[in-house]
Amino acid sequence: MRNLPVFTLPPLAANRRQTWAERWCRRLLAQADVQLDGERPHDLQVRDPRMFRATLLGGSLGFGESYMNGWWDCQRLDALFTRLLSHGIDARAGRRPAQWLQLLRDRLINAQSRRRAFQVGRQHYDLGNLLYSRLLDPTMSYSCGYWARARDLATAQRDKLALICAKLGLQPGMRLLDIGCGWGGLAEYAAREHGVRVVGVTISQEQAALARERCAGLPVEIRLQDYRSIDERFDRVVSVGMFEHVGHRNYQRFMEIAYRCLGPGGLLLLHTIGNSYTASTVDPWIEKYIFPNGILPSVQQIARAAEKRFVIEDWHNFGADYDRTLMSWHANFEHAWPELALHYDERFHRMFRYYLLCCAGAFRARDTQLWQVVLARGGVRGGYRAPR
Repeated sequence: MRNLPVFTLPPLAANRRQTWAERWCRRLLAQADVQLDGERPHDLQVRDPRMFRATLLGGSLGFGESYMNGWWDCQRLDALFTRLLSHGIDARAGRRPAQWLQLLRDRLINAQSRRRAFQVGRQHYDLGNLLYSRLLDPTMSYSCGYWARARDLATAQRDKLALICAKLGLQPGMRLLDIGCGWGGLAEYAAREHGVRVVGVTISQEQAALARERCAGLPVEIRLQDYRSIDERFDRVVSVGMFEHVGHRNYQRFMEIAYRCLGPGGLLLLHTIGNSYTASTVDPWIEKYIFPNGILPSVQQIARAAEKRFVIEDWHNFGADYDRTLMSWHANFEHAWPELALHYDERFHRMFRYYLLCCAGAFRARDTQLWQVVLARGGVRGGYRAPR
């Protein structure tokens, strides 16, 4: 157990004199019917007035850091963010310095270069397999579940794996490349249930170690490797929850590699969170604390990258299912917190809660999407029939 610092919440702020920053925040939040110190579950309870200046100057970054610092609370963060995003409050607030810096960085560098590829693994995916084993279902699937018929997280994730394998048309003896294999849940499932040979690549040491352990004895090879190093032939390629780390400068390169790895008629299934519009940056708080160098693709960006290489055979959006998935992860996280608190401090607790619930609110507001896209090299002769 680590020697963790003491974190104490400040008392609720009372009888404070309103500043210009507070009046600005109050007017902005009112447009989404959110009150300061209100009594409804989605209202904010102010503990430290420093949150107003932090939000005014830092936008979403300052807002999130203020929550991590304990400067404000909210009974239902998911409901709060559903309201804020449904009413476009982030856009109305205007760009803040952190966002301008992101835009400048995007013009100057490739944030998802080979040299930076392993950064998100170290910062996020290597937080510890204890954390993720308590957060996720038994398959350790860290991506959206498929809730068409499921009533619980474990079933939703297993149904998602079954759906992916059905869309790929896996047959015994096929060779499958899993780009961003995580903790090996899909690789294990495909090998056991469909008799395929799998090569899985990840940029996380913790993921690779556990994936090798769970796939022991199966025709599965797990590599700690950047996807740009792959140069082999496969029957099928799949990527689940990894394309968000590729970056718009590299979408063409990703498609080139998948195309090169497949023979005529070979299928690529891309499972990715998607943006409703084309952008070159992501939320500054998410980028700093959760997924460094991450960026969500748009329909236009995926389609352009696929041009002259693939036929897009199917495009399936079940983004609303991510709301239920994230709320299930949050319930698991809070239930396990007494055990996790021996390894992580309270500021981490607030950070991870904020991450899970603000993302749930984004999917509930339909501000963010989840796509499964099936692409075929040269198209499927006779047509493709997509399972659902």
